[in-house]
Amino acid sequence: MNHTTNILIADDNDEIREIVRVLLKSEGFHIIEAVDGDDAVHKADETIDLFILDIMMPGKSGFKACVEIREKSSAPILFLTAKTQDSDIYMAFSAGSDDYLSKPFSYTELVSRVKALLRRYYVYKGKDSVPSPDKIHIHDLSINTASNEVTMAQQEITLTETEYQILLLLAQNRMKIFSAQNLYESVWNEPYFYSCNNTVMVHIRNLRSKLEADPQNPEYIKTVWGKGYRID
Repeated sequence: MNHTTNILIADDNDEIREIVRVLLKSEGFHIIEAVDGDDAVHKADETIDLFILDIMMPGKSGFKACVEIREKSSAPILFLTAKTQDSDIYMAFSAGSDDYLSKPFSYTELVSRVKALLRRYYVYKGKDSVPSPDKIHIHDLSINTASNEVTMAQQEITLTETEYQILLLLAQNRMKIFSAQNLYESVWNEPYFYSCNNTVMVHIRNLRSKLEADPQNPEYIKTVWGKGYRID
């Protein structure tokens, strides 16, 4: 990948920053964190491809930070905030933002908005498209989507094609829960029947035996009881 996409997230809530960081890092983006508006303005420079700002932050508000960032950068700015009144939305766009997403937010919608903003920005900058990350890193696990190679602590792991497709789907959608039906229909591309549960369970068990130090207490592929599986 010739270009690393840098995204700055500014929010005084540590948990929100962590959620956004984990979510967007799983998509291959590099994340810079800012704890408030002043910090965001200080870290804003030409290397940042997209800004995600909260509105209500101590010191300099998101609105003021947005105005000052606009003096430095033409990169897209997305407000991610609990303030949803029409006046707040108006002020956000007036300050120079490109989009607005309210909390609580859908992980899928956030990723979609981010990619759409970046796509338009790269077209504006004269680039063909948003760079596609060819590696996904989750702790010691690395997935090279260009070569389909999987390594754990730099040691290659041999997976079947089906195991690889299950792992890739979960890794590309971190924190999203996939039911057995979701996995089967997405990976096998066939209609799901209840008997397919066993097929999915066997493949998950085989994956864990190859990836997990302790398959009974998995670090990577977690079971969400009654709902399905996910990678955090």
